Amino acid sequence: MRSRNPVFSRRGFSRDNGYAGFNTAPQAGGPAVATQGNPYAQPTGNPYAQNPYAQNPYGQQDLQHGAPQAPAATGRMTIDDVIMRTASTLGLLIVAAALSWALLPVDEANISRSYGIGIGAALLGMVLALVQSFKRKASPALILTYAAVEGVFLGVISNIVDTHVANGAAMQAVLGTMAVFAAVLVAYKAGWIRVNRRFYGFVMAAALGFILLMGVNLLFAVFGGGDGLGFRSGPLGIVFGVVGIILGACFLALDFKQVEDGLAYGAPREEAWFAAFGLTLTLVWIYLEFLRLISILNSSD
Repeated sequence: MRSRNPVFSRRGFSRDNGYAGFNTAPQAGGPAVATQGNPYAQPTGNPYAQNPYAQNPYGQQDLQHGAPQAPAATGRMTIDDVIMRTASTLGLLIVAAALSWALLPVDEANISRSYGIGIGAALLGMVLALVQSFKRKASPALILTYAAVEGVFLGVISNIVDTHVANGAAMQAVLGTMAVFAAVLVAYKAGWIRVNRRFYGFVMAAALGFILLMGVNLLFAVFGGGDGLGFRSGPLGIVFGVVGIILGACFLALDFKQVEDGLAYGAPREEAWFAAFGLTLTLVWIYLEFLRLISILNSSD
């Protein structure tokens, strides 16, 4: 189970992902799959036939006479595994952010040094995230190191915005991120958000366009000075900030679906680290978009 964040995902909703729910082509010698209008359709026969992670512990049991209970202690990922690893990753990130806020002052005499450390941490975090995304197995040490260095960056940038731009901006961004997480979780569990191939394609296309525009804007800002093309300041900045938050909410829905598929298809327990990694990336994205949006709104007052 890999993260579906558009920058870091390698597998996502791929046809060769045996537990992602999109392997809908009939297999030779296997049961046919009803795919008409249902991208999540499962085999009408043995549900273990196309799942590389599951072993059928039920022998010749007739599955049509009731859903069997999963066996105990199978070494498969559970929701508790996902919660604990996500809590560990986010907890380390928060601790690192709090320490960098306290130990890296952003007054006039020290802001340049602290900002340089924060940017260095951001670049290192990006490298670590890319390395993990291209690894076939989750590396807990790598993921936790990413969380620590990303926390340093978030602590510094949050302190700068809170001190020099908008007092209380960091707490507002935290509350906004929590609200988006809760709202998407409720909407997903209630079935108001349907994560299917069309949804995934739309989010990926929108995310690619968003990232390309932000990259072009950054290049213009670096080489041309000022705010570049204005995509991150003024009225356009507000619009793109809202779009960024909406994209983050869509990433959350994709992450929830990824976790749900992993649980349903018996992904190995270590895959819970991928779930923690993907959720952390998405929450950091949403937080930064909130922080940027709050900065723009306060600077335009």
